[in-house]
Amino acid sequence: MRVDFHTHIIPEDLPDFTQKYGQDRWPLMHRTCACGANIMVGGKVFREVTDQVWSPEKRIYDMDREGVDIQVISPIPVTFSYWAPADAALAMSRIQNDFISETVKGNPTRFIGLGTVPLQDAQTAIKEMDRCVHELNLHGIEIGTNVNGNNLDSPELIEFFEMAEKWEVPLFIHPWETMARDRTPRHNFMYTIGMPSETALAAASLIWSGIMEKFPKLKVSFAHGGGSFPYILPRLDKGWEVWPHLRLTTHPPSHYARNFYFDSLNYDPLNIKYLIDRFGHDRIMQGSDYPFLLREIPPGKVIDDALDLSEEQKKLILGENALRFLNVKGKKNKNEGNARDTRRETAKSGN
Repeated sequence: MRVDFHTHIIPEDLPDFTQKYGQDRWPLMHRTCACGANIMVGGKVFREVTDQVWSPEKRIYDMDREGVDIQVISPIPVTFSYWAPADAALAMSRIQNDFISETVKGNPTRFIGLGTVPLQDAQTAIKEMDRCVHELNLHGIEIGTNVNGNNLDSPELIEFFEMAEKWEVPLFIHPWETMARDRTPRHNFMYTIGMPSETALAAASLIWSGIMEKFPKLKVSFAHGGGSFPYILPRLDKGWEVWPHLRLTTHPPSHYARNFYFDSLNYDPLNIKYLIDRFGHDRIMQGSDYPFLLREIPPGKVIDDALDLSEEQKKLILGENALRFLNVKGKKNKNEGNARDTRRETAKSGN
């Protein structure tokens, strides 16, 4: 079974929140044709998208063609709206969470859903997390790497993480509102440099602050292979060693990083090998970033190309790790045997 842990979705008919709540930072879907649209922010094109991003039928067609059995679907980070009043951001969250829940209900063998919550207010976020996992049957929450410039070690978020651990809610941390945005507009460096750096800062903040020590059973995963975090972890350990007056944890950062999970979206088998050597093959989950331009095609290619992985390790990374991380039991694929093998061979050949 192949599970694509990292994919994004948005309602086709997302309401115009600017008319109701004011401000021009709300994302708006502007249709450009029958199978395409622009996500608009502040009157400018934020991202061009196709019906892949809202149509379950189109997604399933692509999944069958590319050999994916299950997609884990989560919101597009631009919709987090942490900058907005909490009640308005909650309305945005609920629309997406309801849409994702209905998409899963309509296709329960093909999709697993993650929700979103308004992190700018912890109590509101906790209530919506409760609704997501206990009413809508979503299997986790996607959150951003910072909340209005405050790192994830902000004291205001402690209760949110406490409840996520108590309710065993997996968290998928995705970069948004990245650092150094004034220095990265050229060359699309926001995506290739800003996002990996932003993810590293989020991971380091959770560790250095003591949050991961305080909540050892908290289930946390990071997009894009953890960004640059895995590669600067030894430097974080060195800082912990030489600055004892800054220590807030009993052990160095690498001790707590063992509890993290990462998707496999780093494109290179050498990087995958590094992730596995440092964190273990049971902590890596195949993820493609479907349906955006930087996605891996076909999903899982970097795992397939990793020659030194055993078939059992590949089996875990390509699907079973994600199901375990998301507390999914007994998920079965309706497509078995030769049909699935044919899809995979077709995806590899590019036809």
